[in-house]
Amino acid sequence: MASLHGNRWYSMSLPEQLANIGSEVGRSAKWQGKDEEKFKGAIERALELFDLTLEDQRWKGRLFEIGRVKELFFDGISGRNEYKTDLKDLENYFYPFMGLVARQYTFK
Repeated sequence: MASLHGNRWYSMSLPEQLANIGSEVGRSAKWQGKDEEKFKGAIERALELFDLTLEDQRWKGRLFEIGRVKELFFDGISGRNEYKTDLKDLENYFYPFMGLVARQYTFK
């Protein structure tokens, strides 16, 4: 995922970034309890994307929300169950961003 470290990630809108994170959250949900290697890969990618988004200076007013979603994701993957996070439920948070981005690229 080294290509996202450059300007490409930071040129994406917040909905685009969150849609990408949502894709990895969905992959994590899909592979949880089924394929440990794929599950871990999706987790690593999601956490990297969360970190890149949190580092993006344009969203400094949204850090609490983004950080909170990352915390819920960690709760869902770690088994802590402090918040009883289910990854499938968390994936629902990202659907509006995925839909918005899909519509933007479909009707260009």
